[in-house]
Amino acid sequence: MPLLAQILARLRWRPQNGEKGENIDNASVAKKYRRRGAAVDKIYRSMPTIRMLLYIVGYTWMLLLPSSLFGNQTYIDENALQPGQVATYWSWGDVHSADVYLGQLEQLRDRNASSAEKAAYVKSTFNALGVTATTQAYAFQTGNSPLSGVNTYAVLSAPRTSGTEAIVIAASWTSLNGQPNLRGIATVLSLVSFLKKYSLWAKDIVFIISDGYMDGMQAWLGAYHGLDQSSLDMEPLRLRSGVIWTALTIDYPGHSFSHLGVFYEGLNGRLPNQDLMNSVNYISTYTANVPVVLYDHLDEQIKDILPKWLPQSLWNQKEFRDYFIRARNLVKHVGYQTFGRASGIHGLFNCYRIDAITLFAVPAAGPHGFHAIGRIIESSLRTMNNLLERLHASFFFYLLTGSGTFLKIGEYLPSAVIVSVAMIFGGLQIWVDAGWVEQRPAVDEKSQEKNAAPTTVKWKTRHRNALLPLIIMLVTHVIGGFTFLLATNTWFITLPTSNTSYLPLIPFSLVVFSSLSALLTSPDTKPIKVESLPAPLHTLLKAFNLCLASTVISITSVLNFSLAAALAVLLGVPLSLASPTRGLPNKTAKALAYYAILFPLWWILFSRPISHSIWDWQVLGTWFAPFVCVVYWPLVLQAMIVCMLDPDC
Repeated sequence: MPLLAQILARLRWRPQNGEKGENIDNASVAKKYRRRGAAVDKIYRSMPTIRMLLYIVGYTWMLLLPSSLFGNQTYIDENALQPGQVATYWSWGDVHSADVYLGQLEQLRDRNASSAEKAAYVKSTFNALGVTATTQAYAFQTGNSPLSGVNTYAVLSAPRTSGTEAIVIAASWTSLNGQPNLRGIATVLSLVSFLKKYSLWAKDIVFIISDGYMDGMQAWLGAYHGLDQSSLDMEPLRLRSGVIWTALTIDYPGHSFSHLGVFYEGLNGRLPNQDLMNSVNYISTYTANVPVVLYDHLDEQIKDILPKWLPQSLWNQKEFRDYFIRARNLVKHVGYQTFGRASGIHGLFNCYRIDAITLFAVPAAGPHGFHAIGRIIESSLRTMNNLLERLHASFFFYLLTGSGTFLKIGEYLPSAVIVSVAMIFGGLQIWVDAGWVEQRPAVDEKSQEKNAAPTTVKWKTRHRNALLPLIIMLVTHVIGGFTFLLATNTWFITLPTSNTSYLPLIPFSLVVFSSLSALLTSPDTKPIKVESLPAPLHTLLKAFNLCLASTVISITSVLNFSLAAALAVLLGVPLSLASPTRGLPNKTAKALAYYAILFPLWWILFSRPISHSIWDWQVLGTWFAPFVCVVYWPLVLQAMIVCMLDPDC
């Protein structure tokens, strides 16, 4: 304790006027103190340059993520998986069974069978194969478009264990590209008869044929895990199994396929353990000889997407082509994650800590069909059957740039964090500057005539009233919450389109109202000593706004990097450039500029028919709609208010 007191005393020591440095230690401390003060002053004066460099580094880092400077080859961490190490027994006889089921399913499609009729057919097929099956009816109440359907599911009990763990094989009646998923369902039905012949399964296998697309699987998973959802009316499940560890969903909309596409994004930015995808990738490539791609992106399609005026010499460079191929995959991933949407019905499993992916048979004229996809699923099931515990060894935070390459969290996370650091540096600098005011002593005319030496500039502290800007920020977030409640209200959703087409004008109306309020409450025109005024409101509001936005980006970057990167791009520079101005035309011009940042997201939320984002919130619990209304919009509105205030306010 005495040592600590001595250290603090040395740090607090200041040289006095009468001291000439007789004491060598004190002189050394004084010299260090002066050097430290000079360094701090230099850094503080260079803060605008530092912030600009941080912005440049952060945004450049984001642009370089698809390049070859970043990236690693995928690999399997969990030794128990052993993918592709067993012989597959899926034969052409099983392919014939799938063709028979496909013919029966096409008859149901041609006569436009109802959900109940389709569920009855699947249930009777399950029962005929010797597997216990049942159905589940459900109904969602979502504004003016209620959804209802009937799911069918069956449980193949594990012959070698008590069935405390389970694997799910699922398919929906609708493919992710909007086409009927008849071949996916035929594959599942044929798998039931095939898998039942073997007694090597250590886990229950649950087969699910969900009605619709996302809604059916959401109802089944909610009932399985005891979810109480206010907008959902569903039947309880009469068949149960153990804890679900992994799931595969089959999406096979075409006649045949050339590549196996992997969709892996879950709700609200969740991702499955990478070992599951790496195992399927290995099995598909080396067991079934089917090339794997991300989503439905084929490398040869990249040239059709980019501008035609690019010179051929660039296309001949492999690095150039690879950059855009990886960038295309990243943009698709960022789109799913930013809006919090799942890229397939597998994404609903991630909410319950279940690793799941969708296997999408990319439609083509060939050469693969039921035989290839059956072998892939069989070998993947054998791999998942080897698990002794949940997947945990591999990555949960990553960006896939290709089917065999990925970015670790340490390679992509700093890009968004660096931008947030630049923002919080700006906010803290504005807060510090607001607490000081330059004070020049009065100089009479006689001293000026005698060419007296210039007076030293002095700085005086001034009061920073933090209550008012905090109240303004709170009000903006409350308005955002009220807007979200309005957007999700049944009364509003059922209004005719003409009555809701003007909803995006709500924030602009608030801007005009705030502008008039700022003009009416402008400071008195009488000259007032600057030193006697407290810190300006716009300065404090901008400081808090930048600090809050930086905090939101930093926290979100770990939970959902794509959303954090989008916030860093949309908010980083605009919020930093917010500044007060004089005159109503200038205020209106700045307000419209910030309104342009808001408009695309308002269109996404409130476009007719009912926005996909609102539907995702009401049915699936996606966070994007409330996040935009309660977090993003208030942050931009606060910057708009800063622009509408007078510089002297």
